[in-house]
Amino acid sequence: MTINRENREEKLNELVEKSRRSGRIDMTLYTEYDVKRGLRDSTGKGVLTGLTEISDVVGFEVTERGAKLPADGKLFYQGYNVADLVRGFRKRRFGFEEITYLLLFGELPKKQQLYDFIDILSSYRNLPEEFTRDVIMKAPSTNMMNSLQKCVLTLYSYDDNPEDTGIPNILRQSLSLIAKMPLMAVYSFNTYRHYHLGHNLFIRNPKPDLSLAENLLQMLHPDGKYTELEARVLDVALVLHAEHGGGNNSTFTTHVVSSSGTDTYSAVAASLGSLKGPKHGGANLKVQEMFENIKANVDDWEDEEKIREYLEKILSGQAFDGAGLIYGMGHAVYTESDPRAVILKEYARRLSEEKNLEREFHLYEMVERIGGECIARNRRLLKPVCANVDFFSGFVYTMLGLPKELYTPLFAIARISGWSAHRIEEMVNASRIIRPAYKYVGHHREYHDLEERG
Repeated sequence: MTINRENREEKLNELVEKSRRSGRIDMTLYTEYDVKRGLRDSTGKGVLTGLTEISDVVGFEVTERGAKLPADGKLFYQGYNVADLVRGFRKRRFGFEEITYLLLFGELPKKQQLYDFIDILSSYRNLPEEFTRDVIMKAPSTNMMNSLQKCVLTLYSYDDNPEDTGIPNILRQSLSLIAKMPLMAVYSFNTYRHYHLGHNLFIRNPKPDLSLAENLLQMLHPDGKYTELEARVLDVALVLHAEHGGGNNSTFTTHVVSSSGTDTYSAVAASLGSLKGPKHGGANLKVQEMFENIKANVDDWEDEEKIREYLEKILSGQAFDGAGLIYGMGHAVYTESDPRAVILKEYARRLSEEKNLEREFHLYEMVERIGGECIARNRRLLKPVCANVDFFSGFVYTMLGLPKELYTPLFAIARISGWSAHRIEEMVNASRIIRPAYKYVGHHREYHDLEERG
């Protein structure tokens, strides 16, 4: 029996309602069974599910009696304070490759080790022959994260040994993906820009003597040009996004999927799917959209009271997207400050001076200060509310002339270094597949034949 289009839509709507009813669980049961929703306890702290030596996220000071006090946040990569690592880049121009080495191998490289590592990454930077034409340019997606997933999964077919989960092979695959991710993201965007927006198509090859940050800018900018400060700011942004503990959603996905024993390409594709979500990697884009809304609705950006009034409207759901959120403010771990935001804010200040955008930067500073006060008061929070790294990253990317479609892919370009380190850590230490428990709270029912169901 066939149904017409109108009836089909009606039947589909009925199925939608059934699926909603079927999927709804009594919220009181979560409290009754002490379920750690989102793998968090009642205070919002993450439940301990694993151990790592790759990075440490510190948001509190612990007293001798075990009490936790709010403190300026600190982030450590393999035991090194990220603030110290970034300061060390002043002796050279770029540091992302060095940080990738540190995350993967647990130690800072000596000079020759770093040069050798950069050469190895450079040797993996090219895509397989005709890959751009046959994979990237065919059926281009409007979302670059989906394009990246397609590219990563397709690279499986170009690998002579894709299923080997030994550490030597995983490392080879990881280095190859780290090197190729910028090309796949940029070429996917250029293809989207051509086929969906009608712009001229240009594909610029990476240059072996340039850093990853420099290559990103020269491949993306139509004229291939960039300033030293632009490249340096992008390099620091990549470093700050490279890793953030094993519990963030995409990195935990890396651990979960890797624990099943699957191949590297499947694990990375899964992590990309996680990062695409607006609650994770897409947050900086929401910050940018919020600021565009603020600028359009507040006529005087220097009037603190007008800014405060509009932020109160955003919090009450009367302005912007109605969600009642000031995006880019607050963090699950950090209290007084997010060290990544502190560092990126300083680079944003420098870049705003070069771009004559100091007025916009001061608006960000004002929203950061007033927004934190408004959230704490409205939510009656006991701990401070600080800006997180997403608060400034979108502004930085805008000043760098980077398209919004690549904000989250840039996150992926950086974070794949951390994902790779965590995948290796999982495979070295894993003995059991990750399998948390879910309690069944439905009802057992007696089966009836189709004819007896009424």
